[in-house]
Amino acid sequence: MQELDDYIDKVKSLPPAPRILPELLTLLRQDDVDSDRVVKLIAFDPAITAAVLRLCNSAYFAGASPASDLQEAVTRLGFKQVYQLVAAVTGSKMLGPAQKGYGIDSGELWEHSVVAAVAAQLIAKSCGDSENESVAFTATLLHDIGKIILAEALEHIYEELVENSQNQQTPLIETEKRLLGVQHAEIGGHLLARWNFPPNIVSAVWHHHEPAGAQPHEKLAAYVYLGNMVSYFMGFGYGHHAFAMRGRTDALDILNLKPECLPDYMIKTFEQLQLVQSLVKINS
Repeated sequence: MQELDDYIDKVKSLPPAPRILPELLTLLRQDDVDSDRVVKLIAFDPAITAAVLRLCNSAYFAGASPASDLQEAVTRLGFKQVYQLVAAVTGSKMLGPAQKGYGIDSGELWEHSVVAAVAAQLIAKSCGDSENESVAFTATLLHDIGKIILAEALEHIYEELVENSQNQQTPLIETEKRLLGVQHAEIGGHLLARWNFPPNIVSAVWHHHEPAGAQPHEKLAAYVYLGNMVSYFMGFGYGHHAFAMRGRTDALDILNLKPECLPDYMIKTFEQLQLVQSLVKINS
């Protein structure tokens, strides 16, 4: 673990810990959520408060009269919708900047991550796992958070990263491990553990390239894995594409799904993107 801590501690521009998300996740697990507690958690963040009010008063959600305060907006939208918005606003701050070490332009990592998160949430819903829809969204939204840590280390060897991936035809995580001794999934999982995210999200991010290794949270890791794949299949990739995106049947097996279902998830994800894209733009 010390090697992972060393990489994290060396980053010059590490984003602040999104403390509000773990706390909201704790509330989300409760059967009867007190809206007052939700309001108190988000009221001191002006960007989130503005986003919640703007979403509530948008054409998609607007009622007979506009909501004038945060309490009313939270009540109208419902906690799950508010949580997704908070995750979107928080994630855009962390994942929006360019990551030169991976050849990722501004906005590309965020776009890939949010499309993957929508797909993972839809997959969880289709599997009848309504309790974990928001958790699947969160874990998948943050699945590549480790790349903002390793990007600095990779900047000076980016050409070597591309060359190794092309010559060896190996997945990116194998090339990272060979060149740096660590890979982005384990760095991401360790970072989220330091930020006090729950163990299921930590494990799902850590093992999102090998869901079977996330036991007892392999179902959540499988949602993340498949959401990631659907995002790539839909064309929401980024950086160089020299490394192979190898499909793994174990993710489908864990969820008792067939490969034939993936095109349907792609269609459903496209249908959901209009709302999610409006969430992303709210903070701009």
